[in-house]
Amino acid sequence: MQRGFFLPRRKLYRATLPDDGHTSFLWPFSQAFAATLDLAELPAIAERLRPDVADRLDGLAHYWNGHGHPPAYDSAARSWFSAPSDQFTDDNAWVGLQLVRAHELTGEAAALDRARDILRFLIDNWDDDPSHPDPGGVFWVRAGWCRDRNTVSTAPAAILALRLHALAGDADALSWATRMYDWVRQALLAPNGLYWDHVDLAGTVERTQWSYNQGTMVGAGVLLAGATGDDAYREQAARTARAALAFYAEGDRLAGQEPAFNAIFLEHLLLLRASGVDLDLTLLRGYGEWLWESARDPGSGLVVLAPDRPIDLLQQAAASRICALLARSSGSR
Repeated sequence: MQRGFFLPRRKLYRATLPDDGHTSFLWPFSQAFAATLDLAELPAIAERLRPDVADRLDGLAHYWNGHGHPPAYDSAARSWFSAPSDQFTDDNAWVGLQLVRAHELTGEAAALDRARDILRFLIDNWDDDPSHPDPGGVFWVRAGWCRDRNTVSTAPAAILALRLHALAGDADALSWATRMYDWVRQALLAPNGLYWDHVDLAGTVERTQWSYNQGTMVGAGVLLAGATGDDAYREQAARTARAALAFYAEGDRLAGQEPAFNAIFLEHLLLLRASGVDLDLTLLRGYGEWLWESARDPGSGLVVLAPDRPIDLLQQAAASRICALLARSSGSR
C-alpha cells in the first residue's frame, strides 16, 4: 500500500494504479488510516509505525473544511484550485473513530478535539423532523440531493459518541449514542436479525445487508453494555454477530462483500469476543487466507480482486486491516 499509493510530499494517497493523477477520496484514506493504526497496535512493530501515524494525521488535514456550520471533512482533498466537495457523515464518522484511536496511541490532544468536532457535525445531521417516516437517524450526506438515513451513518456515529464518552464521561454523548442505536434497531432491523441499509424520506427501505452494518451495530451494542452496565446490549450484539456469521457463510456471500466492509465487520466481532462472548471466527480467518493466497499478487504484494477492476487504495487498506486484525486476534505479533 505504501509503496504503490503513498505520496510522501503531501502525505496523501493516489486513488488507483495505474495512477490517474487523482488523490484518494476520504473514505479510502480513512481506511488507510485505520490500517496504519491496526499495524501500530501490534507490539513488534509499534514503534516503527509511529511516524506513519503522524503522516496520516498530516494528510488528513487536507480534507478539513473549517467553513461549514459545524465544520467537517470534505469527501475529497481540498486545494486552492478545487471546489468544495460534499461532506458525508459516514466518512466523517470513520475518521473520528481513527482520531480517537490516534489520540489513545500517541496522546495527541488535537486529534481528540477534532473527533469531538466530528461528533458535533454528526449530531447536527440528525433528522429531527417528526413528520418523516421513521423520524430520526443521521442523514448520509450534508446535501440536498440525498436525504437517506443509513445504518452506516448512524451506527458509527453512536460508536464515536461512546468512545468519547469513555474518555471524558460526557453524559450527553452517551445519551446520543443510545438514541442513535435505538433508532437503527427500530427502523432498520430485519426479521432475520440483521440490519438493512437505509430508509429514505418516502419511507422506502433499501434492504441490502452489508457486513459493515452488522459489524458497527455489534460494536455499538458492546460499548453500550460497557457504558451502561446493561448486558442486554451485549446480548443483542451477540445475536447479531451469530446471525451475520451464519448468513455470510452461505454460498459466496462474504466474498461478495467489499473487503473494506469485511474489515469493519471483523474489527467489531473481535471487540465482541474481547468482551467475553465466544465466537467462531473460522469464516473470517478463511476469508483472510483467501485474500493473502489468492487475491494478492506475490510480486507486487497488491490485492487484485479482478483483472478488469482497477487496483485501488481501498482494497489495499482493507487487506492490510484484515491481516493485522487476524494477527492480533490469534496472538501473533
